[in-house]
Amino acid sequence: MKFSSANTLLVTFLLLANHSFAQNTPSSCETKLKTYKDWKETAQTQWSLFLKSQNSGSLQYIGAFHSTDPTHQQFTQIKEAWNQQKPTLVFFEGPDRGTAASETETIQKLGESGFVRYLAKANGVKTQSLEMSPQQEIDQLVASGKFTPEQVKLFFVLREASRLRDRKGLKGEQLTEAVAQLLVKVNTVIRGYEKVIPDVPALQEAFGKYWASPANWQEVPAAWFDPLGDGQKTGGKFTNEINRLNSEHRNLHMYRLLSAAVLKGEHVLAVVGRNHVPMQADALQCALGISTPQTKK
Repeated sequence: MKFSSANTLLVTFLLLANHSFAQNTPSSCETKLKTYKDWKETAQTQWSLFLKSQNSGSLQYIGAFHSTDPTHQQFTQIKEAWNQQKPTLVFFEGPDRGTAASETETIQKLGESGFVRYLAKANGVKTQSLEMSPQQEIDQLVASGKFTPEQVKLFFVLREASRLRDRKGLKGEQLTEAVAQLLVKVNTVIRGYEKVIPDVPALQEAFGKYWASPANWQEVPAAWFDPLGDGQKTGGKFTNEINRLNSEHRNLHMYRLLSAAVLKGEHVLAVVGRNHVPMQADALQCALGISTPQTKK
């Protein structure tokens, strides 16, 4: 069979295009993930992202506020995105805390993470957490050599205590009991750190090694857990730095899960805290072979 020059050029173009796409494997694109040192919010920052891969998979990636207010406009936007995309797989941030009886109650109790699980359950769609296991999170942080096991465990326990206080309204004995139960669970599930801060008295003792103010672990400011914060300015000392490194570990894990699912042809809807989206966007575009994505602010 003879080829015309036009056919030859077309075949060459297709071969080059396929070769170029093959080079953009998920692992080769990981270097495009942004670190917190490299990234700053600007007026042009895109908080949501819509991508279609060459194999018909798609990703609707929504950066959300952590809100339990059912009137927040983001819940209408999430439902609109759902109806437009009709996802086959839903990813959510954090652990699977289930759903409630209605949309409103689910949002009030479980925020945006619970809301997407509610939509998925109502429509018979698969769900999956974007998180690595707690064991992996702790092991990676300790393996970095930057923090001691005590500092890492303090970070996770104090962050959850802050969340329970600020989002669930727990305080005093209620908060103490909740954290005591948390420590029992942590010491059962996570291996290798059982003797590190085993109970609430040990928590207060460890807390006192690093901070004189506030005097009680129940009073730690939420600013201590902002990955963009400076621990010397917030007073958290090492907590902001741990959260920053842990968030970067999580970004890599999320990116791998999302890119793999879309490349398998899934129509993926994922909802996360806002910063994760722009920090993963370039790597996701690279992995999916996309140069000009559809974006939403």
